[in-house]
Amino acid sequence: MDAIERARWAFAQGEWQDAFSRFTALAGSTSLEVADHERLAVCAYLVGEDKECAAAWEAAQRAALEDGDRAGSARCAFWLAMCLMVQGQMAQAGGWLTRAQRLIELAKLDCAASGYLLIPRLLSALDGGDPTTALNLAVEATALGNRFDDADLRALGTLGHGQALIAMGDTTGGTARLDEVMVSVTAREVGPITSGIVYCAVILECMQVFDVQRASEWTNALSAWCDAQPDLVPYRGQCLVHRSQLLQAAGDWPDAITTAQAACQRLIDPPHPALGSAYYQEAELHRLVGAFEEAETEYRQASRNGYQPMPGLALFELARGDARAAAASVQRALNEVRNPRDRPALLAAAVDILRTTGDLRGARSASEDLAAIAAPSSSEVLDAMAAQATGTVLVAEGDPASALIELRAAATTWQSLHMPYEAARVGVMRGLACAALGDQTSADLELEIARDIFTELGALPDLGRLATLSSGLVESAIPRPEVVGSGKLSTREREVLAHVAAGETNREIATRLFISEHTVGRHLENIFTKLGVTSRAAATAYAYRHHLV
Repeated sequence: MDAIERARWAFAQGEWQDAFSRFTALAGSTSLEVADHERLAVCAYLVGEDKECAAAWEAAQRAALEDGDRAGSARCAFWLAMCLMVQGQMAQAGGWLTRAQRLIELAKLDCAASGYLLIPRLLSALDGGDPTTALNLAVEATALGNRFDDADLRALGTLGHGQALIAMGDTTGGTARLDEVMVSVTAREVGPITSGIVYCAVILECMQVFDVQRASEWTNALSAWCDAQPDLVPYRGQCLVHRSQLLQAAGDWPDAITTAQAACQRLIDPPHPALGSAYYQEAELHRLVGAFEEAETEYRQASRNGYQPMPGLALFELARGDARAAAASVQRALNEVRNPRDRPALLAAAVDILRTTGDLRGARSASEDLAAIAAPSSSEVLDAMAAQATGTVLVAEGDPASALIELRAAATTWQSLHMPYEAARVGVMRGLACAALGDQTSADLELEIARDIFTELGALPDLGRLATLSSGLVESAIPRPEVVGSGKLSTREREVLAHVAAGETNREIATRLFISEHTVGRHLENIFTKLGVTSRAAATAYAYRHHLV
């Protein structure tokens, strides 16, 4: 084989780095065809050489125009624009899209390139909250792909069709379209750039509609696709973010943290649009294991890279003991959220946060909103989230019998989906509900199982909270008419109780409040008397149950 044949062979084998090196060495050669310039552009993109990719697409566009192939020139201009968009060069991308449109209009072309030019408009409609327009554009693009037998265009149109249906609330129809386009990808009917785009978009859609099983299946497929192409750069970082999320759900937190950190490393240079989500994922995992300093830094990094760090940041504030700040954060986020698919996670967090602050009306409203979102959905995860939220509110409202019905439904789903952390959190609430009904044996069992899961996961903040609800103390965590109300605590006594609930010693409390240890001890005696308890653990349990901390 001569040099060009060797380069083409390397490209056909998916040896992207070798193909890139060989085509780059031939870049100035007059023997390169338009298709060779396109091959150079593709392999440059796949090995992360963005500048060379843009230059190659421009060369391909120019060569096609010199050959009189206006349709091919317009198609290359589209891919050049997409390359520039990924790099954040939106003005230049817009210029090339306009040039492509003009080439088609001046020559009055009927070609696949006109379908490609529908894709940016489709994406803009989705981002702008106009799924109906996006759907119409997707159908038109798919039809053009079918008419001109262009597999890449057909795949992009079908992907957009699924995304639009999901945005319109037809999750079943939308995921069916996503599965359809994934068949064309796994069958290797489309090019590598389009394959990567489709993989990442489909997995993201599955995660956003809480279809964990489908997301897991396609993430495994993406991982295999990436592993089969060692030189591949663009999609590995995003793939790692999704894999970390699924490892987290499955309870493999150490691997999830390692995977999230690897995603950040891959996406940071040059900064990729998915970098913010990678930092957020890392922050979430550190929050769950109690590494608060690391979590705070990573939430900030997520925000700096354009990712709204909610509801994680609000839950982080709650875990650190600032429930009022957490409530303000989550309510602000709920008021600002534009994408309806971002609301369920915020609402679930709001239930926990507002219950802790004693705002049962707000917690009830959030749980009802979540239930309304879950009702028409086919997502088991959404159903379980809604049932868990409803059960949590019912426990707080003093209706443990009704709460257990909801919590049992949530627990069954979490167990069937093999999501241990969520199952353990439901178990804690079931323990409280059983204790309120006088079934101490069942309460102890539920809390023991939850404790084992939290220990295995390394969920230190949850273990700390659970320590206050150990077997002999659950009853003191349930409000009883004969217990003296917490409203009789003085302001200073409430402060002392909050520090006790945080696990601080008398000396630490004295230092924080600038009082003597003797005074702290006197306040504790008064607190025990007013609450009708006899130990720090029982006082802490009472404080959590009555939303005093």
